[in-house]
Amino acid sequence: MADSCPPWCADAFEQSLAAARTRGVQDVEVILAAGSSALTRFANNAIHQNVSETARHLSVRVIVEGRTARASTNRLDPDGIREVVEQAIGITRLTEPDPDLPPLAEPAPYPSVQRHFEATARATPEERALAVAEAIRAVEGAGQTAAGIYSTGESAFALLNSRGVAAWHSETMARFSITAMAPDSSGWAKASACYHGDLDPLALAVSAAQKANASRHPRELPAGRYTVILEPAAVLDLAGQMFGDFSATAIRDGRSFLNDRIGQKIFGDNIRIHDDATHPLQAGAPFDGEGVPRRPLTLVESGAPRDIAYCRHAAALAGVEPTGHGFPLPNEYGEAPANIVIAGGESSLAEMIASTGHGVLVTRLWYIREVDPYEKIFTGMTRDGTFLVEDGRVTAGLRNFRFNQGLMEMLSNVELLGTPVRASGEEAFDMVVPAMKIGNFNFTEVTRF
Repeated sequence: MADSCPPWCADAFEQSLAAARTRGVQDVEVILAAGSSALTRFANNAIHQNVSETARHLSVRVIVEGRTARASTNRLDPDGIREVVEQAIGITRLTEPDPDLPPLAEPAPYPSVQRHFEATARATPEERALAVAEAIRAVEGAGQTAAGIYSTGESAFALLNSRGVAAWHSETMARFSITAMAPDSSGWAKASACYHGDLDPLALAVSAAQKANASRHPRELPAGRYTVILEPAAVLDLAGQMFGDFSATAIRDGRSFLNDRIGQKIFGDNIRIHDDATHPLQAGAPFDGEGVPRRPLTLVESGAPRDIAYCRHAAALAGVEPTGHGFPLPNEYGEAPANIVIAGGESSLAEMIASTGHGVLVTRLWYIREVDPYEKIFTGMTRDGTFLVEDGRVTAGLRNFRFNQGLMEMLSNVELLGTPVRASGEEAFDMVVPAMKIGNFNFTEVTRF
């Protein structure tokens, strides 16, 4: 996919605009998305599925007398475009006027990022299969069973409107995830990258197999409060639950834990969090769902929440400039930061373990659910590699725990921080985060496995 908006996007927009203007509608916004993805799935030490998909999608929004609505289609032929425009206009005329509805966005320059790699876009099933086979051999050689996925693909996102916005972004993405299973233990590893050459499936497989081997014959440790060492994926999936609250709309609606806490120190001094769409380990478009360039935000500085995200609607109500974090209109949620970077420190995982007299090392967390939205308390479980640390060494695997933990307390008890990495989990979108050593983490129950 090209770096500039390709002809098919411009053509679909012109057809949409012409169809709207024949019906007397001047304000038109078009979002076009296109992509192709392929996935190689394996289980029981064998590849059992290879699938691929290619799709294009058109979404049209119009503004008519203070009303707005959107209609979408995957038909990009002239009849399909004309019909979706008619649907958008018809739905819009049935909606109630919104006195705070902003006009369409004006053109503005957005930062340039290079996230599309032709080699990743053209990765073949054979290429993925060779990498998967090598990973399986590493797990099988350890007497374990491997399961997981290796996916590659490319995507594009364009936003054009009748005021001249013509924003375009294309990128590629590769993901590799593997679980190594032994009779009474398991290990897991996952990574993603815009360039598939940055992934090392064999190293991930070896790591998963080592975790499964080291956690054999797990011991049971009583529930209680422990020093924990969370690997980056565990940090991602738990800390990642709070970033939808860094939203002006969420605060205005009274559904954010930051209500009455902006500027107050609620985390430790060593917690610094930014939103940065241009960070080299990030992915995604440098503009938002309204075509507004993404601005960097300092979400937390020295433990105190500082900046929040503003869509154009929320910014107009607050009398400030939008930050470029809005979702496509109309929506109920407003905006949220999308390119999280949690600053780290200089401690390696080995150093965190060596500095711990008695604690728990956690590979990943899962089934995370919110218990108290204002105090930001969550429950969930450990999985696929939970270990006892004694006298600076990993000494045994542990039965998994259920936890009940508040994020403000957790991020006030961070003793050591690792180097930030691009992390992938299952409960939150990919972010750049460090490993963390945390005191007084609350495990409430031992699970049955």
